Amino acid sequence: MCGIVGYIGERNAVDVLVDSLKRLEYRGYDSAGVAVCPDGRSAHAAHADGRVDIRKTAGRLSRLEDVLRQEPLAPAPVGIGHTRWATHGRPADHNAHPHTDENQEFIVVHNGIIENFAQLKRWLAEQGHVFQTETDTEVVPHLIRHFYRGDLVAAVREAVAHLKGAYALGIMSPREPDKLIAVKQASPLIIGLGEGENFIASDIPAVLQYTRRFYVLDEGEMAILTRDGVQVTDLTGRPVEKKVTEVTWNAEQAEKGGFPHFMLKEIFEQPRAILDTMRGRIDWEHGRVVLDEVALTPDQVRRFEKVAVVACGTAHHAGLVGKALIERWARLPVEADVASEFRYRNPLVDDRTLVLVISQSGETADTLAGLREAKARGARIVAVTNVVGSSVAREADDVIYTWAGPEIAVASTKAYVTQLVALTLLALYLAQFRGTMDVAERHAVLRELKLLPRKAEAMLARAGRMEALAREVSRWHDAFFIGRGLDYAVAMEGQLKLKEISYIHAEAYAAGELKHGTLALVDEGVPVVALATQPALREKMLSNIIEVKARGARVFALIREGDVEVAAHVDEALTLPSVHPCLAPVLAVIPLQLLAYYAAVARGTDVDKPRNLAKSVTVE
Repeated sequence: MCGIVGYIGERNAVDVLVDSLKRLEYRGYDSAGVAVCPDGRSAHAAHADGRVDIRKTAGRLSRLEDVLRQEPLAPAPVGIGHTRWATHGRPADHNAHPHTDENQEFIVVHNGIIENFAQLKRWLAEQGHVFQTETDTEVVPHLIRHFYRGDLVAAVREAVAHLKGAYALGIMSPREPDKLIAVKQASPLIIGLGEGENFIASDIPAVLQYTRRFYVLDEGEMAILTRDGVQVTDLTGRPVEKKVTEVTWNAEQAEKGGFPHFMLKEIFEQPRAILDTMRGRIDWEHGRVVLDEVALTPDQVRRFEKVAVVACGTAHHAGLVGKALIERWARLPVEADVASEFRYRNPLVDDRTLVLVISQSGETADTLAGLREAKARGARIVAVTNVVGSSVAREADDVIYTWAGPEIAVASTKAYVTQLVALTLLALYLAQFRGTMDVAERHAVLRELKLLPRKAEAMLARAGRMEALAREVSRWHDAFFIGRGLDYAVAMEGQLKLKEISYIHAEAYAAGELKHGTLALVDEGVPVVALATQPALREKMLSNIIEVKARGARVFALIREGDVEVAAHVDEALTLPSVHPCLAPVLAVIPLQLLAYYAAVARGTDVDKPRNLAKSVTVE
């Protein structure tokens, strides 16, 4: 998500920070800022009032550069910088990082989510601390100040012991301006090693122009940087021996984390994105979903008579899964509309309708138009989006953010799976309030959700198999994707991925519809991708597979682990780890993403920027 940089050495920190932040622009951001100690060589050289210099602003880095030209910072050898991808608090100057305590003695940049920030903020306010922003990050400098007793490292250790969630932190203080501190817990952070200088960064490309030697921090590690060296410890203070990583990538490769394309990088980021989207939203102890961002009362939820899902493209395919889960668990009828059609059919929505709008960017023109139409008719709007402060987020009554982080490739991958996770949580949440779901089943689903990131990693471990299969796929001219129930929704997404980046014509059908026309197109050698991950529909899907095989189709099937009968009737079988059937779409889409990606590479297309398409569709 966010970009973090830090510097201590002999250069002017301002120049290093701004230059390094520019090299993280590919990550996406909505605001930027830097902070420096005017002279880090001694405590006496800091400002007389004990403060650092800070410049920060919403918008692009060019705007921050304008601010720095208008209000220059004095040359300084110590500093931290940040590009923010908003999570808590809208994109605004005051919400931009770095953040400080009210005396500007402890300065922090942060990537991640502090799950218990609300409780910490209440407690700190009771202790007399005054807050200036809407962010979760601001509790961190206040905590450090609260625990500071003349030892910055000790205060940081005590502060992070009170944090729950994911955080990569860069910390400095004019009280001890001869050091920078970095802390890593579930969010990436690296340390760049130089001669007479050292660096903090959230990603290697930020400082690759200054050094090719790095420490990659592991979970629960802290690094204390001076200009002459770096000490790494665990969070109790015990020293940790780190291996130096020598980077041989060029700058472009480094931006992609060593992957050849952003799309592949984003596919491999999905386990972390799944975990981040669940983070702080499940009370594991009591087996309940907690959506603090949705201000619906139990009475309001019970008053709804139906749900309308409004979305486009990939988001619509996620909405089809959401429709099935809400109907199954919350027992509410759900209509799922393509947003470009929704408002033109004079939709039957009113103040007893919950309208769910889904948009990765939050700026999709047709989805916004549908939102406004539904709102004008009195409906309650819940948005699922990846971008804080987007138009959809601002205009909805409630927002469930998907913490996928910036998605650079035009073809959506991690945004889709986080939409699936968010919709699963919403369906469980509605069912809780309506009392329509067996408690034991809810607990079982939540237990399975907890295992999803690990199972997603297991699917990614099969990328080599998908690459080998894709060599054949790349020679296809047409393909059919078939499935039933939730598998049909995933088939829709699978065929979209294949055609949008490889330009192979593909169509998805509900498998039961084959005899109503489509079977006429199936003859010798026609590729069919069949999804059979739903146990309740397995026998029906097996019959459909046998139907297309009898007409000469070459069948690639995605099946549940251990299903030897279906495997015996297909040409290629890919297996899914054991998973609750309602969560299977999250895992089932991963091999389809990989198949599309490797087929596109084999055909030599522009994977990250397919022809005629844009990341955010802002016109109707």
